[in-house]
Amino acid sequence: MQISTKFTIAIHVLTAVRYFSGNYKVTSDFLAGSVGNNPVIIRNIMSQLREAGVIDIKRGPGGITLTRPLTEITFLDVYQAVEKKPDESLFHFHEHPNDKCPVGRNIHQSLEGILDDIQQKFEEELQKHTLQDVYDRAVQAISHEAM
Repeated sequence: MQISTKFTIAIHVLTAVRYFSGNYKVTSDFLAGSVGNNPVIIRNIMSQLREAGVIDIKRGPGGITLTRPLTEITFLDVYQAVEKKPDESLFHFHEHPNDKCPVGRNIHQSLEGILDDIQQKFEEELQKHTLQDVYDRAVQAISHEAM
């Protein structure tokens, strides 16, 4: 399975919200310019991030704000907000293996525990990385541009 661009767009959006807050009114149109994407797509992702409790959106002069420090927002939080539906597995089984085939009859149960283990490790790895990591790297890259 491939993770869609929604994940990296969400990471970009959150990093930009932190970077530009205080200096600019951060709106979906502003973020769409940074991401290079349609504002509707940005609004949809922002809606998912708001529902997950990662950002707060205020109309008018308020704009978009983070609900907690970047050190407390993990890649897993973002992944769960924009990519994963509740109780959804990373891997999906094909629906109609041939029951007359010995492999077909047994493939799902043979894969199930292995794939659950892989998903758990994947989510544990996402949990290790925070938005602060990305923000720090972005700020460092930006400061090197100024030299």
